[in-house]
Amino acid sequence: MTILITGATGLVGERLVPRLVKADLACRLLLRTGKICPPGATAVTGDILDPPTLSQAVRGVSAIVHLAAVFRSPDTDLIWRSNLEGTRNLIAAVQADAPDARVIMASTSNVYNKNSPQPARETDDVEPEQAYPASKVAAEKLLRESGLNWSIVRFPFVYGDGDGHLEMLPKHLAAFGFHPANRMSTIHHRDIATAMKLALAGNFDGRIVNISDEAPTTVNELAGLVGHQMEPSSTPMHNPWHLHVDASLARSLGFQPTVRTVFQAVQEQIL
Repeated sequence: MTILITGATGLVGERLVPRLVKADLACRLLLRTGKICPPGATAVTGDILDPPTLSQAVRGVSAIVHLAAVFRSPDTDLIWRSNLEGTRNLIAAVQADAPDARVIMASTSNVYNKNSPQPARETDDVEPEQAYPASKVAAEKLLRESGLNWSIVRFPFVYGDGDGHLEMLPKHLAAFGFHPANRMSTIHHRDIATAMKLALAGNFDGRIVNISDEAPTTVNELAGLVGHQMEPSSTPMHNPWHLHVDASLARSLGFQPTVRTVFQAVQEQIL
């Protein structure tokens, strides 16, 4: 199996590629000029915003893991162009040059409504207000209607392997109005690889799948892990299920997180 990976040098891709290489999967990385290819993988020069470069990239692959995305940027045009138009270009290339390939797209639990009455399920309505999740919903729709063999894996809060994501959380707590008792679903990079291996094996074909570990954790506890103290509060909590996902479908399809909680990650020193 040869796998094309987009976004291989990003926060997720940089940590996923070595794990897939270690699993003896042949990884072909779509890299822009000047990007360094990690050991064990091969590179093809291209960009999802440059359609002519994609034909060679997808030709002969068995699967595509589509991670490339822009999410932390004030440039909403760039977010939409990268996440929607980039996905459109990739889909067109696969349809033309690798129509039998399995396409696995990374998405986000931020697509779910803040006022959900339950942990978010894949069948719930999605009406995101921000550019990043909205562009992801639009890209998901393109893939679902493409006629290709697809799956979509929605990530909750991703952390671990020294990625710095958890350390950035305190900066966003006030801006997003988190109550200290809000619980957030999380996933360690090690278990993004766990999920992607299942998706590559076909377990998630034709499905949107939430993944998460086994214990949503309060933002107060998460912030405390990086030395930040939130202001205590006993006021009623709004949107108690926001960013808390139901991952029972993934478990029914064979997913079992190897890092069961963020506190296990602390014990194993893999934050």
